[in-house]
Amino acid sequence: MTRIVEKPKEPISKRANIGLYYIRNWQLLLEGIAHVLTTPPNKGEWYLTDAFQYMIDQGAKLRVVDVDGWYDAGQLETFLDTNRVMLEKGRARRPAALGEGATIVEPVYIEEGCTIEHATVGPNVSLGKGSVVRQSTVRDTVAGDQVTITNASLHDCFLGDHVRVEGVAGSLSIGDHSEIRGEG
Repeated sequence: MTRIVEKPKEPISKRANIGLYYIRNWQLLLEGIAHVLTTPPNKGEWYLTDAFQYMIDQGAKLRVVDVDGWYDAGQLETFLDTNRVMLEKGRARRPAALGEGATIVEPVYIEEGCTIEHATVGPNVSLGKGSVVRQSTVRDTVAGDQVTITNASLHDCFLGDHVRVEGVAGSLSIGDHSEIRGEG
């Protein structure tokens, strides 16, 4: 790489910086960061890419590597799509034992120790450790640790850790330590 520009108005190449770095010369990087902080902000802020450009200007060789894909997780739709792709590319996992009446529709990632009873889970579902799904249907969902889903029909959801969902149908995005109860 000979030049790196943060958010250029006009593209300078067909490559994009995905924000994944391996830095051997950390001393030069720290020097670059210190240099950037002595300059006026660029578009109102300081960019790490300007420190990389400093490194290049000082003779460092920055190598770029092509990746097979870029999976954005900044919005619910793209986060769930990223989960689906990761499951399809070999990150799927199902528990050794299932509860009574449990149906799994691959691909899924289910931690050992989850409880699934009289429920259908999948496709494209990730369940964190200690989660419980009973008398429910869950698809296209990422659920954190210690999530309890009861009497629900969920799709396209993100559920944080220690979430409880009961009697709800639809799509949800819920943060940690939250509870949602419906009538259905």
